[in-house]
Amino acid sequence: MLNQSRIVIENVAPQINNGTIFIKRVVDEIVNVTADVLVDGHDVLQTDLLYKHKSARKWETVRMQPTFNDEYTASFVTEKQGFYSYKIEGWVDYALNWQHGIERKIDDYQHVNSELLEGAELLSNIIKNIKGDDKKYLDHLINIFKNPEAYNDAIKEAVSQRLHDIFVDNPEKLLTQTSNEFQVYVDRKKARFSTWYEFFPRSASEQEGKHGTFNDCYRLLPRIAKMGFDTLYFPPIHPIGEVNRKGKNNTTVAQEGDVGSTWGIGSKHGGHKDIHPELGTVEDFKNLVAEAKNQGIEVAMDYALQAAPDHPWVKDHPDWFKWRPDGTVQYAENPPKKYQDILPIYWESKDFKNLWKECLDTLFYWIEECDIHVFRVDNPHTKPYYFWGWIIDEVKKKHPDVLFLAEAFTKPKVMHQLAKQGYTQSYTYFTWRVHKHEIMEYVNELTQTNQREFMRPNFWPNTPDINPFHLQGAPESMYILRYALAATLSSNIGIYGPVFEQQIDTPIAGKEEYYMSEKFQLCHYDWFKENKITTLISKINAIRKEHESYQQTNNIKFLETGNDQLIAFYKWNQDKTNETLTVISLDAYNSQSGSVQVPLHDLGIHHGHKIEVLDLVTRNSYNWYHEWNYVELHPTLPFHIFKINK
Repeated sequence: MLNQSRIVIENVAPQINNGTIFIKRVVDEIVNVTADVLVDGHDVLQTDLLYKHKSARKWETVRMQPTFNDEYTASFVTEKQGFYSYKIEGWVDYALNWQHGIERKIDDYQHVNSELLEGAELLSNIIKNIKGDDKKYLDHLINIFKNPEAYNDAIKEAVSQRLHDIFVDNPEKLLTQTSNEFQVYVDRKKARFSTWYEFFPRSASEQEGKHGTFNDCYRLLPRIAKMGFDTLYFPPIHPIGEVNRKGKNNTTVAQEGDVGSTWGIGSKHGGHKDIHPELGTVEDFKNLVAEAKNQGIEVAMDYALQAAPDHPWVKDHPDWFKWRPDGTVQYAENPPKKYQDILPIYWESKDFKNLWKECLDTLFYWIEECDIHVFRVDNPHTKPYYFWGWIIDEVKKKHPDVLFLAEAFTKPKVMHQLAKQGYTQSYTYFTWRVHKHEIMEYVNELTQTNQREFMRPNFWPNTPDINPFHLQGAPESMYILRYALAATLSSNIGIYGPVFEQQIDTPIAGKEEYYMSEKFQLCHYDWFKENKITTLISKINAIRKEHESYQQTNNIKFLETGNDQLIAFYKWNQDKTNETLTVISLDAYNSQSGSVQVPLHDLGIHHGHKIEVLDLVTRNSYNWYHEWNYVELHPTLPFHIFKINK
């Protein structure tokens, strides 16, 4: 294709998959854009960053500034939710090129009458867009540039800063080159900062052995709010299948009174748009959601696209399932796990359009009927990627506040693809990262590569499915340090409780699974039991809410400690008005000491400058004057969370 422009634009960043995938931000975040922009020869080029919200008619422009090696940079702020577009535009700036050239000739004592006449032509081209005093100024310049008797005044004004600024602010863009458009999707701030607490409402009863209800959950809301959680996630609350219902400990035959797995959705009582009758009514649920909101908590629902054999879909829409020649269905499997109580949906069904519509209608029902705006999605990696791209986009069009958490403990590129399809947050491998080098490598991968542009991690120390080996039979200090790690490394975190804070960790021998798992039975807890873990969780969560450096994940730098059992890192908020330094011992059994290397350059200070580090848990403060500073941590309190005061 013929292209007369002399500008080349390449390596625009950030972008994902050559711009086919949007990057992600939240409201009031900055998008820092860079690009390589080149022109042949030695002419002066200029580059603009153009951006606009999808609802805007006109593009906003920001002049890009050169950094090094033909790279240019500029930024813009995402002021509201929804899609923004951005692109790069470059051109040869003949006016600035003229001014640069005439200045060199004047400095060389050359006579520049001809050049002044060229300048007058350039001014005539732009004066129509100039107003006020600047217009009068340019009229004056045109006159003196054409008047040989005003030569001395003319050459003085030709190189003036005022004229330079007018050229910069009023460019004549000829033969521009424009990059492809790129997109950023902007969510509400909870997409970046959230603190999740998961429990089974059916275990909320005060009476042991009795099925809990939504009304029983009311008394637990103040406890959850006091601990500092802002998102209450319920496993599925729908009717549970009776055919092939699972018994305690995942046995394949249920005994009388066994309640089954909440993920075996659907029975004679209804399906995905219905509520398990023993939990209560839709009105009970709506009232609970409203009361939680009054206490600063959003209720998150589980969105699990699978069906028990007696789900209404099986009878009403048999084409949504794949039947074998003998009339049976292959049950769901996740080797070595088997789910005999679940029929997987057949996504290649010829009736897929109605299937997709019903899945979307289900989300709209809970959003619009019960004011649910957060969904944790079960096993999304077992459904088509493009289905998720479609359904998330359709939901966001009507309800941009809705957030989706992908529960996909699977291969890295699969997790990445789900994030690229629009998932707001993602479960991660943090649950299994225990050694210093692997924690650092993983966090750096999430925050220092292009993953930071599309994948928002959510760190969970445990889940109902995962009882990690390092928590099995572990001391209290292990639970404390794992929560401190999750809560300070990642701005999105969650725990499954009260199992976590009460150290209920009996495993199935040799497996990372809970013995007598709550997934398959009712449990009874002393919900108001307090201990050191609950106290420190509350304090850490309060610190996260107060300090913006912990309300984001990507601004992090690991620090040297001289000890593989001590991990330290520096974090900061967007404008560096809040800076923190965290030191955590990875040893739950012994005291550990070392010297932390303070990031003097990042802090903008020099060696010998005093900084105060205030421990936000103990409220003890220390004055540090040197680059290396001694720390010692004990299992009784295996972390420091320092606010840096310079």
